Amino acid sequence: MEISVKAAYDQLASDYEHNVDTKNAFNAHYERPAMVNLLPKNLTNMKVLDAGCAAGWYTAKLLKLGAEVSATDISKEMVTATQRRVGNRANVLNLDLEKELPFENESFDYIISSLVIHYIKDWDKTFSEFHRIMKPGGIFQFSIHHPLMDIKFSENQEYFSKELIVDQWERQGKLIDVPFYRRPLNEIFNKTLEYFSIKEIVEPQPTKAFKSLNPGSYERLMKQPNFLIIKAMKKP
Repeated sequence: MEISVKAAYDQLASDYEHNVDTKNAFNAHYERPAMVNLLPKNLTNMKVLDAGCAAGWYTAKLLKLGAEVSATDISKEMVTATQRRVGNRANVLNLDLEKELPFENESFDYIISSLVIHYIKDWDKTFSEFHRIMKPGGIFQFSIHHPLMDIKFSENQEYFSKELIVDQWERQGKLIDVPFYRRPLNEIFNKTLEYFSIKEIVEPQPTKAFKSLNPGSYERLMKQPNFLIIKAMKKP
């Protein structure tokens, strides 16, 4: 990942650790309920990788479901926040998902990646490594920006191109540059299908709790989704 992604998420770590779980409706009442709904209700005896763990919300959830969890993040500050949350119950590592991963072949039953993959320019190395470390029949479940959301950030409005976008997030009175890559829907699906079989596609809908907290954004999301979720299986 670009070094600026590291810098952005080092700055965002405190906000993720202390505010996102309860104060950000887009996470707590939009993306997370839809992702959790796709997870098995019991992950006992399963080895799971939380790829891009941020401050560890999913890491803790996976542990609660009984999984043996390894978690990674490119931000050292996020890794520290996750370690504070889960202690020694998970193996938490500071890793770049664009590089070779320090895991053995066919070692994971499940990989979950929440709102991370759009920060990666070239998915081939990442998806190849995920395929390598997953057991036959293993599941790769990830959420990303929806192309219908991302196109509004494009200066040229060239939908079919892959484009580096720099968004600005306001946190605690500071503007933080957050770079990511916009890509068309066909590239998202086709690149996934090079390595995995797609089992399910979800365009999440905001919950009733979201509507009560932010009715304006609720109405907008019902007309134009922000996120896309793909559940895929490792090809033999």
